[in-house]
Amino acid sequence: MVDPLRIGILGAAAIAPTALIKPARDVPGALAFAVAARDPGRARAIANKHGLPRVHESYASLIDDPELDAVYNPLPNSLHAEWSIRALEAGKAVLCEKPLASNADEAQRMAEAAEKTGRPLMEAFHWRYHPLAERMRQVISSGRLGRVVHLEMEMCLPIPKPRDIRFNLALGGGSTMDMGCYCLSILRFLADAEPEVVSADAKLIAPRVDRYMRAELRFPGDRTAAFTASLLAFTPPRVWARVVGTNGEMRVTNPVAPQWFHRIAIRTQEGLVRETEPGRASYTHQLEAFVRLVREGVPVPTDGRDGVLNMRAIDAVYAVAGLGRRG
Repeated sequence: MVDPLRIGILGAAAIAPTALIKPARDVPGALAFAVAARDPGRARAIANKHGLPRVHESYASLIDDPELDAVYNPLPNSLHAEWSIRALEAGKAVLCEKPLASNADEAQRMAEAAEKTGRPLMEAFHWRYHPLAERMRQVISSGRLGRVVHLEMEMCLPIPKPRDIRFNLALGGGSTMDMGCYCLSILRFLADAEPEVVSADAKLIAPRVDRYMRAELRFPGDRTAAFTASLLAFTPPRVWARVVGTNGEMRVTNPVAPQWFHRIAIRTQEGLVRETEPGRASYTHQLEAFVRLVREGVPVPTDGRDGVLNMRAIDAVYAVAGLGRRG
């Protein structure tokens, strides 16, 4: 028996229980072991509530803990690069929340640190590890849709909290960073290529901070694409992806967190087929992949190199929108 991977959590982010602590209970090879926060009281509260054995008084103390094998980094976007690199240099594997960094240059430094230290770096795009992701690609590669001509993704959620850190420019905020990063990741996956940004139109909640972004893209092979991302949608939540081909169309409801609800609808000349793809929570699949990466060296699709490419696409959207990159 191999001892479970002992993972420390940087910060008291609300996503930590869903993304790591609870999944670790279902993954024998992982153990949520420690937490550190700017407010030690919040760290102790999290540890007491979820049964974490150890509390550190600082981020530095946590990443230097010799009993930890890995670090989960759900800090604000602007802190991803600094603390992920410090953790890698301390000999820890890193599971870093999306988006990987504030911009592509930071992501590149993170990827280079992982290569230099020989420690794994993985971006926490949990959707990619649910079986639904491969099913979407199978439908495309099967030829049922014909030649793909257009791809589209929409992720619009109502978060009516103007002081939320996701609206803070200094912390790497903006709808493209928070929702658009999913859209770009999924579109890049479905197209199996990197996009060119044709146009981008933003609506702002603060100077240079987008609450809404609509971008038109182009992929090789004369394939058009688009995404809409909003953190302050004035409609019910909308999360879907669409692939249009010469022979049909596939529409996927909620490809981001399919464990809560999803549906694949494939319409061709033969008619309409609806299906679902079984699987556990996407976060559980993700944690299993992270453990295999660290313990066995099994590659993951959302590694540092892929993170750099996704951040380049995000930077390009902001540039075309006239907002400038984050960071």
